[in-house]
Amino acid sequence: MTNLFSIFDPSTSVLNLKTNWITILISMTILPSPFWLMNNRYFLIWKKPINIMNNELNMMIKKNKGSTLMFISLFMLIMLSNMMGLFPYIFTSTSHLVMTLTLTLPLWMSFMLFGWINNTEMMFSHLVPVGTPPMLMSFMVCIETISNIIRPVTLSVRLAANMIAGHLILTLLGNTSMSLSTNMMMIMLIIQMLLMMLEIAVAIIQSYVFAVLSALYASEVN
Repeated sequence: MTNLFSIFDPSTSVLNLKTNWITILISMTILPSPFWLMNNRYFLIWKKPINIMNNELNMMIKKNKGSTLMFISLFMLIMLSNMMGLFPYIFTSTSHLVMTLTLTLPLWMSFMLFGWINNTEMMFSHLVPVGTPPMLMSFMVCIETISNIIRPVTLSVRLAANMIAGHLILTLLGNTSMSLSTNMMMIMLIIQMLLMMLEIAVAIIQSYVFAVLSALYASEVN
């Protein structure tokens, strides 16, 4: 089990620097450069999901619509990191809590500070849902407080766990397929191709879920 989970460790290092984390920056080279007078097809394909995300986030964040740029950037960063991790011998940065907590904790802290400083009464009212019986108010305050505190943990663990689970399944199937017969190896190859398609969908969906939930948390404090 130690060797199995060691595939997620950034083992390559130069001058005590974990060079595998450079894959976060390498993924940025996939972004199209808008240096041309006429947009090519690659730029148009990349622009379409960004416009879709912008329209959805604008419906969630009715105030401060310019802040959707931050969540779209998060979506692009996480999606590119997830997709880069599907290539062989490339480190998956989003499978580590160091990466996911680095994204979630500053967001959550900024939302909480903004809400409690500027909208204190509204933040207190969120602790007690409408229609709560008086006997359950103190209990509901505890539940809502705990749910607010664990939000960055749930966001980061959801992203990291989904990335680790898919990679572990692909690794286990790849290690066991070498000892199989030819017919079973063909079946295993088809299964791995289907799992790879599923992992591509999971990489996109998890980045979408991360960006949408972050936008929802931001809309609550406004």
